Amino acid sequence: MIRIFSGDITQLRVDAIVNAANSSLLGGGGVDGAIHRAAGPELVAACRMLNGCKTGDVKATPGFRLPAKFVFHAVGPRWQDGRHGEAEKLASCYAKAMELAREHAVKSIAFPAISCGIYRYPVQAAAEIAVRAVREALPCSGVEEVIFALIDPAAMAAFEAALGAGDAA
Repeated sequence: MIRIFSGDITQLRVDAIVNAANSSLLGGGGVDGAIHRAAGPELVAACRMLNGCKTGDVKATPGFRLPAKFVFHAVGPRWQDGRHGEAEKLASCYAKAMELAREHAVKSIAFPAISCGIYRYPVQAAAEIAVRAVREALPCSGVEEVIFALIDPAAMAAFEAALGAGDAA
């Protein structure tokens, strides 16, 4: 099951939440900052041990003070012009998070709109990539519930449209 949630990803009682992280994994603004604040200082200490993360890749830590058991830190691409592998790197974030979900026996996972904030990925294109990647990975992941946790009305509309388009196909 895939659904949309309007609200704070850090409050969700799921097995894993996905962090829209920067390559240092040491915290930042937006979703990344909110997750680091909610998880507590143990999260940054755990992230330091991971030695960063490449764009398109995902690394796991415990959730610490979050309701979620795990945080999967996904480093999405910065939007340039769509001709620098951005779509492939963004799809990789979602696919690799779903792989980590399988490896950690995660049954429920929540994603933000990766790269749609300060990285300026066009939200409609990002939603289509996210929904497609998650749908492709879902059957062999063991995940029973995927939540797209969004706070921006434009992102919610884009993800609703992407989910609906897949239902019609």
